[in-house]
Amino acid sequence: MTDVVEESEVAAVDRVIIRFAGDSGDGMQLTGDRFTTASAINGNDLATFPDYPAEIRAPAGSLAGVSAFQVQISDHDIMTPGDAPEVMVAMNPAALKSDLHLLTPGGTLIVNNDTFEERNLTKAGYDYNPLEEGDDLSGYRTISVPMTSLTKEACKELGVKPRDAERSKNFFALGLVSWMYSRPIEPTLDWIDQRFAGKDQIISANKAAFSAGHVYGESAELGDQRVVVKAAPLTSGTYTNINGNTALSWGLIAASQLSDLPLFLGSYPITPASDILHELAKHKAFGVTTFQAEDEIAAVGAALGASYGGHLGITTTSGPGVALKSETMGLAISLELPLVIINIQRGGPSTGLPTKTEAADLLMAMYGRHGESPLPIVAAKTPSECFFAAIEACRIALEHRTPVMLLSDGYLANGSEPWLLPDVDDLEPINIEFATEYNHIGEDGEAGYWPYLRDENLVRSMAIPGTPNLMHRIGGIEKEDGSGNISYDPTNHAHMVEVRAERVKRVKVPDIEVAGDPDAEVLVVGWGSTWGSITSAMGRVRSSGHKVAHAHLSHLNPFPKNLGEILEGRTHILIPEMNMGQLSLMLRAEYLVDAKSISKVAGQPFTAGELEQTILDYIEGKSKS
Repeated sequence: MTDVVEESEVAAVDRVIIRFAGDSGDGMQLTGDRFTTASAINGNDLATFPDYPAEIRAPAGSLAGVSAFQVQISDHDIMTPGDAPEVMVAMNPAALKSDLHLLTPGGTLIVNNDTFEERNLTKAGYDYNPLEEGDDLSGYRTISVPMTSLTKEACKELGVKPRDAERSKNFFALGLVSWMYSRPIEPTLDWIDQRFAGKDQIISANKAAFSAGHVYGESAELGDQRVVVKAAPLTSGTYTNINGNTALSWGLIAASQLSDLPLFLGSYPITPASDILHELAKHKAFGVTTFQAEDEIAAVGAALGASYGGHLGITTTSGPGVALKSETMGLAISLELPLVIINIQRGGPSTGLPTKTEAADLLMAMYGRHGESPLPIVAAKTPSECFFAAIEACRIALEHRTPVMLLSDGYLANGSEPWLLPDVDDLEPINIEFATEYNHIGEDGEAGYWPYLRDENLVRSMAIPGTPNLMHRIGGIEKEDGSGNISYDPTNHAHMVEVRAERVKRVKVPDIEVAGDPDAEVLVVGWGSTWGSITSAMGRVRSSGHKVAHAHLSHLNPFPKNLGEILEGRTHILIPEMNMGQLSLMLRAEYLVDAKSISKVAGQPFTAGELEQTILDYIEGKSKS
């Protein structure tokens, strides 16, 4: 099967936003992923948003079971999966009911009409068929396609049972949309061969369904719907399409290589962090050891033990797991041992919204341990930038002998974008030295080893257990500075509290840079995954003739040294964040500025349109706050 597209046959558009929606068993994530991969190979810039149902397996056809995948592809640089889809594929009534409100007015709706039968309509809350009655679909271009029956027909000659053939209907949808948007087909066909190798009937059925969808587009007089999105002018080099959890995993491996330390991951499976465990388990060849513990406490304990033994100790989790790990994190602070705690944030509290994004664990990262127990905090801002955030968190942990919290979220973890692979020779090595000899002469003239003697950055000496003659004592009870002996002395405890705080303050972080108009009265300060939406909104506001500036924080403790200077003198300081104003609270306390929080806690990321309007309201004096 070949697909030669003459540019004269189709209209060129600069971008398109497509949303695939269906039951959680309809393969919408796979469909979106395959469309995304074909677009990446085509050279488009892209951004994705997999929108999973919260239920592991909700009843088929129910609203709770709707799974969606949104992707924006373009011929220019983009930062988000788009505010609203212009095209939506709805595989059943529940998907239509759940997501139709997201579709842009005048957008294209592609519906699998075979599923619009009474039983499925009732499950979705319809007492009528919206394809035949009512005005639900007025204002949209609706393409009603019998995807299920056409898929069965295409597979009939292959000897595939009708029930088995029905499972391939997502490939029919993929074939149709691939035709409409002039996607290359070979990558999908090759992937089917690789993914289902040894299962010839499944390969044949999926290919037949994909081809049937493609042919349907050609034969159903949909020519006016066919467009092409040309390749984006990307910097030359080798690219891969990568999501945040994979990039983060690769960053941890890179940090292990840069520090020449074996990597140990202690983890308990939890959404949306589990894929890091899955990815790292594939890379034993790089000296990676993965341990799936029986619970969160065992996982962090094992990771801290590995750090004590001279490994790069990592533990991964989400918000509920951080709460369980807090005691061991406090132990790591007392021991002054390197440890990286990765928190892929999700909606809370408690079990909350396991598959929905939120960024409400910042204050827990800052203060969620008993006693005075500061630790550095690093936050990733894009899926691909998770790679560098992981290296940075490991660098701080190892060079400063401290636990570090690395914050990502479900939006970054599952979203993907093209990534220009870095030259590994350009990555800075992480220099670590372990004690191998005595470092102290006692009053009696005898040489010995003191584990809490410090350098100019207040970083203590560290000897790997088993190093000859360097036996020493560490533990959770307060230590005497220098010797490491147990101490209950009030003056020593006050001194150690101050030293631990000062050691974090001395972590070197780069100055924050200001994008946009440096002299603007309105400054938008962001952190984490809000970067894409803020950057897109900024572009729209500035293109309308207004001035606005943007500063994005990757280091949240300690703050960059120039942050106070950047905040000074602004009329409005706006802080979009997926919580109720946690960074705003921190900036108000630290710099005494009138920071205004723009909060969203709906389990969904900000759209650029939402932030654009809010920023304009402040610029034009319409905001009431």
